[in-house]
Amino acid sequence: MSNDRFRLATYNANSIRIRLPQILAWLQDNDVDVLCVQETKVQDHEFPAQEIQDLGYHVVHRGQKSHAGVAVLSREEPTDVVFGLDDGDEPDEARLIRLRIGELAIVNTYVPQGRKVDHEMFAYKLAWFQRLRKLFERHYSVQEPLIWAGDMNVAPEPIDVHDPKRLAKHVDFHPDAREAFQQTCDWGFVDLFRLHHPDEPEQYSYYDYRVPSALDRGLGWRVDHILGTSPMAERCTDAWIDLEARRAERPSDHTMVVAEFSY
Repeated sequence: MSNDRFRLATYNANSIRIRLPQILAWLQDNDVDVLCVQETKVQDHEFPAQEIQDLGYHVVHRGQKSHAGVAVLSREEPTDVVFGLDDGDEPDEARLIRLRIGELAIVNTYVPQGRKVDHEMFAYKLAWFQRLRKLFERHYSVQEPLIWAGDMNVAPEPIDVHDPKRLAKHVDFHPDAREAFQQTCDWGFVDLFRLHHPDEPEQYSYYDYRVPSALDRGLGWRVDHILGTSPMAERCTDAWIDLEARRAERPSDHTMVVAEFSY
């Protein structure tokens, strides 16, 4: 962490091994202190940690074969690293890392997508948000510096999706999903991107591969978020979505979201 500026980003890689060249290039071009990664899709023993460490980053990760998986890359060595939910039910360790970088607490999550509204995974998604809210209540204070970042699989408001009317029943924009996300945010989080871009339309972090020319046509979703408690919101000087990373060769369907803080 520099003396006057701290920069944190979040990125759903959709396979850390496939996206490793893009991540390494992006880290070299962007002075980022922490990168939270989701959907690494790799077992722990296959995670390409050495290449990232060679750039000067510490790496913590938890994954499984084929899907999910989370990692945090940080210039400063993290402490108090914990994986998963800790309420006695399925911990789902490949979806959550929490740690500290100095005084800053960071929670990196890959929230379940939900599949279909009538699928059991959608109910699991809603319950997952409730469990996460209780985790924040148990372990943190709204007065402390805390960042919650990741792929939340929720576009919070109509402005955050390209066709809110047509997509109203989608699992990532369904009223129940939006309400579950909001209830967790109501614990004490500020949406740091909207703090700086309160009414700016067509600001999306995800563009579906299956939609032809989705990025050029502006057919996206804002489902990747960086949220902070009020101490972090007060320090946040800027936040943005880096669309150029989505234009890279063999890109993820998501791109980097970045927030910058003054110290």
